[in-house]
Amino acid sequence: MKYLLKLFPEITIKSRSVRKEMIRCLRANVRNTLLRVDAGVRVTGQWDALEVRPSAHLPLEAQEELAELMTRIPGLHEILSIEERHFESFAQAADEVVPLWAPLISNRRFCVRVKRSGSHAFRSSDLERYLGTVLQGAVPSARVDLKHPDVKVGIELRDDRLILVTQRRPGLGGYPLGTQGTALALISGGFDSPVAAYRFIRRGLKTHFLFFNLGGPAHEAGVREVTHHLWQRYGSSHRVDFISVPFEAVVREILTNVPDSHMGVVLKRMMLRVADRIASQARIPALVTGDAIAQVSSQSLTNLALIDAVIERPVLRPLVASDKQDIITEARQIGTAEFAERMPEYCGVISKRPNTRARRDQIEAAEAGFDFSVLEQALAQTERTRVDALATPSAPFAEIREVHSADALAQQGNCSVIDIRSPDERERSPLSVPAQVELLEIPFYALSDEISNLSQGRHYLLYCDQGVMSKMQALRLADEGYPHIGVYRGSASASMQPID
Repeated sequence: MKYLLKLFPEITIKSRSVRKEMIRCLRANVRNTLLRVDAGVRVTGQWDALEVRPSAHLPLEAQEELAELMTRIPGLHEILSIEERHFESFAQAADEVVPLWAPLISNRRFCVRVKRSGSHAFRSSDLERYLGTVLQGAVPSARVDLKHPDVKVGIELRDDRLILVTQRRPGLGGYPLGTQGTALALISGGFDSPVAAYRFIRRGLKTHFLFFNLGGPAHEAGVREVTHHLWQRYGSSHRVDFISVPFEAVVREILTNVPDSHMGVVLKRMMLRVADRIASQARIPALVTGDAIAQVSSQSLTNLALIDAVIERPVLRPLVASDKQDIITEARQIGTAEFAERMPEYCGVISKRPNTRARRDQIEAAEAGFDFSVLEQALAQTERTRVDALATPSAPFAEIREVHSADALAQQGNCSVIDIRSPDERERSPLSVPAQVELLEIPFYALSDEISNLSQGRHYLLYCDQGVMSKMQALRLADEGYPHIGVYRGSASASMQPID
């Protein structure tokens, strides 16, 4: 068994020098990807296709794994499983074709397609008609249909080599990875950013990943998983980095010193400032985000312009005009949706009345009270990990106790509830607990500083409206060695404002 890899059509219309370079890169990418399954695989290049020869006696299961890997390599249009024979005559070709295809065309419409190169005394259509007649005679239930066939009997003839296509698999398309430069993709735990990164990987950009940690180790663990999934499925021919920036202190500074209506825009501006510095150090020319127009308040056209204004490096937004449902559908297709569904996208900045048309002077005034040394500290604490190392299992997180109702809370002994929402949130929807339960109010951004002052002998249940922030903070505290931490999932008196 061999494989013929057809090039993405856009590659074939490039100039000779560009096409030659793309084929060279694609050949290396295919080899690097397949070596982890078959150390003896051979990949050779041709002008219109690549040829893959697995090791002799490679198990069938490994052959299937090779074929599946090839369907996810950027730059390939189609993967053909082929068998090769010596061509002698039409009759001899029919003897090879009929046993192979007869079972597949029974009770179906079919056509024969011959692609011929070299010097022959006949046309491709002559061989097509001959083989079609023989096949229909061998399988009376089959019917020739040249316009709408159920099965295409694919054959290539190169000089005296008869190449029989036994299976066709669609490729990923796009350009060979690494031929279009490098990008730094901002990635979170939601649907959008992994899809945005995937689109640029498919388009041939070697894509590194930048994560802003807003929710502790549990938040990062989920993002590491989806990042490794993306790399392993679509970009494993290249080594790239996962860069993590601790941003909880930045969020705390924003919530403390930035006016409520501008928090979302200021947070994104701070992220871009850091991303630009990291990209500059790594000589990466562009950033990639999952922003889509009007999806949230910070993604209005006006606010996006204000966000981009803090850097000169281009910010690429492949989803900018995409509908949310289309993004979710694509996330399911590439296998990242399951990660987003397990871990809701988290943002620590919630605005009561977000401004969708902020002015530059307003944003600059809002940032005047921000302590930029906090941003420098976040940069100094950045951690870089090779993406292939993200597969190393992390230590399991502690089991977090959850209490789901006020009645169950009333039965807890020696217990306090810590409302970790911001003061504005608490004011909008006050939390009521049974009289015998102590209620403490410590915003999540002050929790690290205050938790050490609390009694070590009591149990503490963290509360937030959606349960995401409280679970992440509880996991973080448990990871830091606080044993008596849990989550309260009761309800406050009013509904939560939308997350920005």
